[in-house]
Amino acid sequence: MLLAPLWVATVGYGALVSVLSGDWVAATLSFLSAAAMVGGICFRNFGAPRLVAVMIFLSLGPCCIGALLAGEPTLWLTLLQIPFYLFAMSAAAWRLNGMLVSTMKAKQENDRRARHNELTGLLNRAGLFAAVRSCELAETGAPPMFSGSALLYFDLDGFKAINDAHGHEVGDTLLALVARRLRHVSDEGSLVARLGGDEFVIVTPPHADPLALADTIVEELAKPFHADGETTALSIGVSVGIALFDHDHDELDGVLRDADNALYEAKRAGKRRWVMAQRRVAKMREVRALVA
Repeated sequence: MLLAPLWVATVGYGALVSVLSGDWVAATLSFLSAAAMVGGICFRNFGAPRLVAVMIFLSLGPCCIGALLAGEPTLWLTLLQIPFYLFAMSAAAWRLNGMLVSTMKAKQENDRRARHNELTGLLNRAGLFAAVRSCELAETGAPPMFSGSALLYFDLDGFKAINDAHGHEVGDTLLALVARRLRHVSDEGSLVARLGGDEFVIVTPPHADPLALADTIVEELAKPFHADGETTALSIGVSVGIALFDHDHDELDGVLRDADNALYEAKRAGKRRWVMAQRRVAKMREVRALVA
């Protein structure tokens, strides 16, 4: 950042010295060199338009001073040309910078939409897998990032009946309200996702208490919801399947599959309850004993 203005300042200083020397060949070449640099300055540095304006001023400003001191009326034309150069190329740099920023924002927004559910604002399936993968990469060489964590897989009980009776708009509103409650009750650092339909997932931080969280969620989602425009409260329940990450089983696909199986066990057992994947129960007891 410092060397770039210093470099163009030497070009401007060279043009000034050349014109004051009285050697018009050298003066003409130095003026042309300074002018030729303007396009390169603009298009190479348009990410920093203020820097572009400073660099153009430092390279061409001494030419104006030289034109005034040389006593050659022909060179006074530069007093008209150079301000236009400065304005036009600085404006071009601002325009290109605006296009760059717009492109970056559009890319970020597209990435966000690709990884988040539009209705609830939660992670979608791709976003959940990407978040877990990024955490694993951040912990390369360390123990598995989610060792000691749990995955809670939710399916709403009674949602289809409400969706059929009140319409998809009310159903969408209900899903958004459910997502809000899940964010509210989940621990800081949790990954909260909607996989599709009325299925949600929470990946807890290491050594959080997934059973207490499951109890809280079953209790919270059993409370009535009030959708805009609906005079009657909407009541649903939730069934929860729980599976643990550990050193022997830390792949998201496998843990998700275990939690899904436990979820259907909860459904078969009467709904509105949680069930832990059976081969995880012993591990859960071991983790809780260590925490205690």
